[in-house]
Amino acid sequence: MRTSGFLLVAAVFVFAPAMAQELPREERVPGGVAVIPLGRYDTAPLAHLDDRRVAVMPCAEQWCAVVGLSLGVSAGDHQLSVRGGGKTSEVRFAVQPKAYPEQRLTLKEKRMVDPDAEDLKRIARDQEVLMRAFATWSDPPPTLRFSLPATGSLTAGFGLKRYFNNQLRAPHSGIDIAASEGSPVVAPAPGTVIETGDYFFNGNTVFLDHGQGLISMYNHLRVIAVKTGARVQRGEKIGEIGRTGRVTGAHLHWTVSLNNARVDPMLFLTADALASLTKRR
Repeated sequence: MRTSGFLLVAAVFVFAPAMAQELPREERVPGGVAVIPLGRYDTAPLAHLDDRRVAVMPCAEQWCAVVGLSLGVSAGDHQLSVRGGGKTSEVRFAVQPKAYPEQRLTLKEKRMVDPDAEDLKRIARDQEVLMRAFATWSDPPPTLRFSLPATGSLTAGFGLKRYFNNQLRAPHSGIDIAASEGSPVVAPAPGTVIETGDYFFNGNTVFLDHGQGLISMYNHLRVIAVKTGARVQRGEKIGEIGRTGRVTGAHLHWTVSLNNARVDPMLFLTADALASLTKRR
């Protein structure tokens, strides 16, 4: 139920700050994150966007939904469905437009641009695994600020409109960090390994579940250093930089997904991590 009266309000004021943590930087744009105040409840309400459950965290002496906005979301008004205190309500919010730049790449391996029939079958199987991993939900509250998973140069930002051999393909769903082959890739926050594998486009890949729909993915690894089901801590090695899958050189492609929407990993970086990556551009 919604809190009312001095004692219940006071209880929320006492306990919410103790649970609160630093949230991602907010950008209410396609590929961004919306932090939406929900009000005061005795316990965390349930919130959904288009039938997808979204993370709910304590913030500023109330509860807030932390919502991933996919690159395909339309600009304009949207609404969350919120259930708590025995009631269901709607909370409206607006998404602003954002234009992302282009990137054009040339690949020598033609199959990575125009896969053959057998490749397409494999890609379809890969997509089933990827979609299942990104749809994972676990209840523990996530850590919403990340360290860098690798040391290197930022070579491609999030959201780029990508052309391979002059053919338009899906937008860039993460960021690329270039480093020498064999360099370590580490967990940027605590998480559970929910999937590993070798995929046609992504190469050797690790998925981490950080809780409440926050999933991270690490592609093109030379070596996978963890097994499915393992619990890893911030800074623990999960693999090595490689050039497997669709690549033009050794690098890590890092994807962050929130409520099954791919969002800009830069919004989740700590101030120190962001400054460090910016210096190496």
